[in-house]
Amino acid sequence: MTASDGASPPTASSAPLSGERPAWQRWAVVVAVHVAAVLLWEFAVRAFQIQPFVLPAPSKVLATLANPQHAWLMNTGVTALEVFGGYVLGLVLGILCALLFVTSRRLMLVAFPLLVTLNMIPKVAMGPLVIVWFSYGIGPNILITFSLCFFPILLTTIRGLNETEPELLDLVRALRGSRWQLFRYIQLPGSLPYVFSGMKVATILAVAGAVVGEFIASERGLGYLMIQVQASLDTPAVFMAVLLITGLGVLLYLLVLLLERLFITQDARIQ
Repeated sequence: MTASDGASPPTASSAPLSGERPAWQRWAVVVAVHVAAVLLWEFAVRAFQIQPFVLPAPSKVLATLANPQHAWLMNTGVTALEVFGGYVLGLVLGILCALLFVTSRRLMLVAFPLLVTLNMIPKVAMGPLVIVWFSYGIGPNILITFSLCFFPILLTTIRGLNETEPELLDLVRALRGSRWQLFRYIQLPGSLPYVFSGMKVATILAVAGAVVGEFIASERGLGYLMIQVQASLDTPAVFMAVLLITGLGVLLYLLVLLLERLFITQDARIQ
């Protein structure tokens, strides 16, 4: 039998493309890159003998955790409360307002432009007014975090609710489905990819909002601690505070990814 008599043997070009790597392999690569970056950081500081007040080694940064004067646990808890509290508040109110806007076109026409204008106000510039109106504390910082998280969640949720196929809406209405059934079975599942897209953006803004709030009006928290230790050139403690703040942001982002994996199939996710 010749090659022309039957199917030609598979070649490298005709072989099916391999799928993506397993999840554990991707996470292993991510962890390995971070570990390598930390080791390179430690080596560079020691090799070039960089002063700790300029760039401390990771070992010196970790050593600051043993200093009880910094009250790491208490300050991290305060910042975490501001980050997660403002984020959850922005998520709930953002979705509720999106539902109201999609339901009422008049409300969308009247109130949405005002929200856009208010969102353009620099949050740092609002610092003096925040102090005058709400004084110092966790509450004002939660409000600042909320103000940053609210708008991206609102925008993406409105877009997701408006992306529902008209044929599906007409079908539910023809079957005399209620407004709640229309939302529960058609609009909500279709809008979830957009909602989670806004939630991912809001995770970054939540951390930034909490730290900005602590810079402006706070007596506790990692942002407040950064200002205090910076005055004494305690750079290792500043780095430790930055790492803890970053850790809170990563934790919040991973929680969003976990929820997205639970509620949305991989093909429907917005990358």
